[in-house]
Amino acid sequence: MRLTGISAAFDRRLDPASRAPIAVGFSGGGDSLALLILTLDWARAHGRPVLSLTVDHQLQPASAAWTREAVTHARDLGANALSLAWTGDKPTAGLSAAARRARHALLAQAARAAGARVLLLGHTADDRMEAAAMRAEGSTVSDPRDWSPSPVWPEGRDVFLLRPLLDQRRSDLRDFLRERGETWLDDPANDDPRSARARARRSLAATGAPAAEPARRAPPIFEGDPVGVIALPRDAAAAHLAAACLCAAGTERPPRGERLERLVARLRSGELFTATLAGARIEAGPDAVRFHRDAGESARGGLADLALGPHETGVWDGRYEITAGKAAVTVRALKGLAASLSKAQRAALKATPAAARQALPALALASGGVVCPMLGGPALAVSEGVRIRALFLDRFRAATGLIDQECVT
Repeated sequence: MRLTGISAAFDRRLDPASRAPIAVGFSGGGDSLALLILTLDWARAHGRPVLSLTVDHQLQPASAAWTREAVTHARDLGANALSLAWTGDKPTAGLSAAARRARHALLAQAARAAGARVLLLGHTADDRMEAAAMRAEGSTVSDPRDWSPSPVWPEGRDVFLLRPLLDQRRSDLRDFLRERGETWLDDPANDDPRSARARARRSLAATGAPAAEPARRAPPIFEGDPVGVIALPRDAAAAHLAAACLCAAGTERPPRGERLERLVARLRSGELFTATLAGARIEAGPDAVRFHRDAGESARGGLADLALGPHETGVWDGRYEITAGKAAVTVRALKGLAASLSKAQRAALKATPAAARQALPALALASGGVVCPMLGGPALAVSEGVRIRALFLDRFRAATGLIDQECVT
């Protein structure tokens, strides 16, 4: 059986000239097995390695054996293969959501550690249908997209998800596998009536073709500044406003529902206002709306210190990736520390938007000095090789479709 459109999806999103591995989330089930085989076919034609990643959620007695079988199967097919485990105590409530987050975090961390920028997942047209059925019953599950940034943060930074099977029916993928003489694992959880997805799957077993994938919005026109500012026109799409809140605040969940609707209504009305939402400070001017990190979050547990050992890398406040130099360093919010900056840095701070100043990262050095790396100047010489990267602008580009291929940076 010939599956159409999949090679075009690979060609559209992946970089044939890259030599980075292509990561594939492989459960051992039929959908992910078909994806792994198809990915290996494309990768061999372009000289690229494939890394299969299997997550053991440790929720079933047989999960360890299933994971070993999946890893062996992937290696027999010609992929490099790793197993990942969700260890530790499991929540008694919200288990499905917690397992989903843990899975995405493990996959993203392993992909990034291997140098992979793209992680392929085996969602199908049936998954889109099931998601729609679940939403009709009150679930908030979203539609899987063919291309999107990893949903976990900061573990998923720089990792994109590609789902090239979204136009394929599950039954066709199994016919494809049978013709190749392949067998696959069937997770009994897929038939557990306590699962909303299993119920949706059962109710849709005999339905026809799924609805078309939702249309994509045009990417936004925006301005950004590494000191922590994202600016959009007042008439920006609601999804882009939500993404700006998310990225400026460095959080994982964008605002939704009534709170987002109220923000949109206020902007459309022409009102000039300042507000906070989902960790972001919002300043609505006559022509544009600007998003900053809300420095007041420190009173609610945000903007926490980050201690880094020599040459250690960490993400501070979800917005800046920082690598220590030869000496240990502690990253703190600049709030309350500006008087300890050098004269040159204090002068540079005055040119920074007032609302962004207090939430800038400051380095408390072992020598007792304080340096704000985003302000530049000769004071950085005392930071002894500290490297810093602002994450929120690229994150916003990824979230709004401005980065839509592996080779786009």
